Amino acid sequence: MSSSLQQRLITWFTAHSRPLAWREPGTSAWGVLLSEVMSQQTPVARVEPVWREWMDRWPTPADFAAASPEEVLRAWGRLGYPRRALRLLECARAVVSRHDGRVPEDVDELLALPGIGDYTARAVACFAYGHNVPVVDTNVRRVHRRLIEGRFLAGTASKRELAQVAELLPEGGDGPRFSVAMMELGALVCTAKNPVCGMCPVRGDCAWVQAGSPAPSEEEQAAAKKRVQKFAGTDRQVRGLIMGVLRSAEHPVPQAEIDVVWPDAAQRSRALFSLLEDGLAEQDGAGLFHLPR
Repeated sequence: MSSSLQQRLITWFTAHSRPLAWREPGTSAWGVLLSEVMSQQTPVARVEPVWREWMDRWPTPADFAAASPEEVLRAWGRLGYPRRALRLLECARAVVSRHDGRVPEDVDELLALPGIGDYTARAVACFAYGHNVPVVDTNVRRVHRRLIEGRFLAGTASKRELAQVAELLPEGGDGPRFSVAMMELGALVCTAKNPVCGMCPVRGDCAWVQAGSPAPSEEEQAAAKKRVQKFAGTDRQVRGLIMGVLRSAEHPVPQAEIDVVWPDAAQRSRALFSLLEDGLAEQDGAGLFHLPR
């Protein structure tokens, strides 16, 4: 990728990026890590107010590590995928025990923390510590696929894409800025549906535009549909309803208070059992249910 194209992306980001809370100067590595985990499969608009509350309440890994699972799950609220909250608690405790409370900056050390995968480890190393490493999420994958290959995004992420995105990174100190610009372009302009190509700062270099902006193939359409996760009527929805009962209750609740949230007894029972199995709920000796303590 030419330095001109890289600079155009960075200039566009400077002018058009969203003023997200965790992009504010002085945000700690813990704040960046927290934002990345919270933003997985969750819209940024829902994440930002919860992130601010958590940073006020638990500004360091040590503060968070002292919290109980019950406190954490209540604070997580309706962000979804609440196992992330418990994994964050494990992660913070590991940061305290292994790294004296400082979020590590080395990618391998980050990957060794509970609940931290390839994307999050590189995002923290890049955005919190300024390391010029490839950060590849769905937005970056989509931009790369259209801009460089002229195709729609299809298939699951692969290690090969890390190397491909690494080849695009500018040398020197602009690497992290370029990486976040790629992500922002995918989030705001080069979207999955109806990309706003007229606003794209690299439109003239885009292989997909040069190819006439072809529609996705049947294979690509099928892959895109497969990525969309249905929510209504699923066990995940029922789990969320049960978690809502437990979060709002001041005391352990009887089975009857859970039974009213969903009419299908078999599905309700399956969802409740999965919450117990995942450590997101507990049952006491009296048969009452509550958040883990």
